[in-house]
Amino acid sequence: MYLLYTFSCVVSQYEAQEPLSASHSWQTLWALLFISHRGALMVPCDRFPHYVQVLKHICALEYTASYTDSSDDETSPRDKQQKNSKGNGDFCIKNIKQADFGRREIEIAEQEMPALMALRKRAQGEKPLAGAKVVGCTHITAQTAVLMETLSALGAQCRWAACNIYSTQNEVAAALAEGGFSVFAWKGESEDDFWWCIDRCVNVEGWQPNMILDDGGDLTHWIYKKYPNMFKKIKGIVEESVTGVHRLYQLSKAGKLCVPAMNVNDSVTKQKFDNLYCCRESILDGLKRTTDVMFGGKQVVVCGYGEVGKGCCAALKAMGSIVYVTEIDPICALQACMDGFRLVKLNEVIRQVDIVITCTGNKNVVVREYLDRMKNGCIVCNMGHSNTEIDVASLRTPELTWERVRSQVDHVIWPDGKRIVLLAEGRLLNLSCSTVPTFVLSITATTQALALIELYNAPEGRYKQDVYLLPKKMDEYVASLHLPTFDAHLTELSDEQAKYLGLNKNGPFKPNYYRYENTSKTTSAPA
Repeated sequence: MYLLYTFSCVVSQYEAQEPLSASHSWQTLWALLFISHRGALMVPCDRFPHYVQVLKHICALEYTASYTDSSDDETSPRDKQQKNSKGNGDFCIKNIKQADFGRREIEIAEQEMPALMALRKRAQGEKPLAGAKVVGCTHITAQTAVLMETLSALGAQCRWAACNIYSTQNEVAAALAEGGFSVFAWKGESEDDFWWCIDRCVNVEGWQPNMILDDGGDLTHWIYKKYPNMFKKIKGIVEESVTGVHRLYQLSKAGKLCVPAMNVNDSVTKQKFDNLYCCRESILDGLKRTTDVMFGGKQVVVCGYGEVGKGCCAALKAMGSIVYVTEIDPICALQACMDGFRLVKLNEVIRQVDIVITCTGNKNVVVREYLDRMKNGCIVCNMGHSNTEIDVASLRTPELTWERVRSQVDHVIWPDGKRIVLLAEGRLLNLSCSTVPTFVLSITATTQALALIELYNAPEGRYKQDVYLLPKKMDEYVASLHLPTFDAHLTELSDEQAKYLGLNKNGPFKPNYYRYENTSKTTSAPA
């Protein structure tokens, strides 16, 4: 007779009298012991007492595993004095002891981010960001850590805060802090914490940024509001999200944009890959992790049919959901219709749908009137960057009861007993409640890195105080760095073919106005 024991590495560590790593929590091991089938070890019964001792040893361990949602320490990070192993304390995170676990997550992410790793190798002989002082405000995840460490390898100094109060992976922030990065972020920040962390990145004695990498425009807004004189030394802004790009347009229109800005969101490599493929996979992951919902037969309304909306609709349709779309743009609306979705106004279907998803980048898309009319148990979530699409503030009234069900999942209950399921308090669902495909983020992160290099090294006068797209040649370069992963082989033009098409054999292969089905009002960067 045999017993199944699945986590053989723990046994090996025990037998060798080696300390168990922090990630081997007793919860994880018990779960693996009873439900895992892969890599199972056949344990003879005559050795069973030995394995009982192993399990006792495991269960006796102090619980030190690193979980992003862990609430074992309720002390605010702002009230802690933390230092890494080198004695550096220029950071503010949840728990520096989680660094080893975070490092392993970063190493896993590196395997799926080939272009950034390629940039590191090519930078061994040159440092295109030498002297760059980059202040960043993005989601602090394992993928962002790979980007930050790549920027460092390219010669940049970095200080970083989170652009979302729920998306930070605490263990990754710890690994970055242990590695010497000045990181100010933790999962579950308050609104005051959020701005405090941004200020700590910017307002530091003896260090002033000369490049901004933003996601949502909050960092740029803070510097304009609190430290406008810093823009005298800042060479440029790189912005990732539609929300942040919209804010840059507003600054430009008002004549207040005082440095060049690179619009990464509307670059082909962001729009056609991150916005579409990332959301196509992560929308299902986020909904399933938070609600355990079955998608087949569910009626879903997706507000907005841009690239994010397209990805969400495609995923839900493939799972058997009945999908409706709301849209203000007749071109996107026609695309939705021809893709097989019914175009509606939100008020026409709000009483019957099971799930409401916003991805417009706008404000007040789902207002209190619609929330009042939703059916009992309706799931409400947002896939846009900002938390303004769903009017969550209107739900914080005395007549409504809030009930926390699990992390990032709230029941909002009406006096008659009706309830809706609100995810991540209306903030970005996928990065708040689940994860996103690393490979797709590699494409976006590489685009961000190249945008920083381009703006930082551009000769004076190349870029004016305007919003630009990354040059087409760089978009193509980013794509080419990811093709080897698929063992893909590009066809090369002959001299005759290139002459016929009026192209350089090495690209760019499309004119700047060619948007791969996208339209944009952004100024194209000089070739």
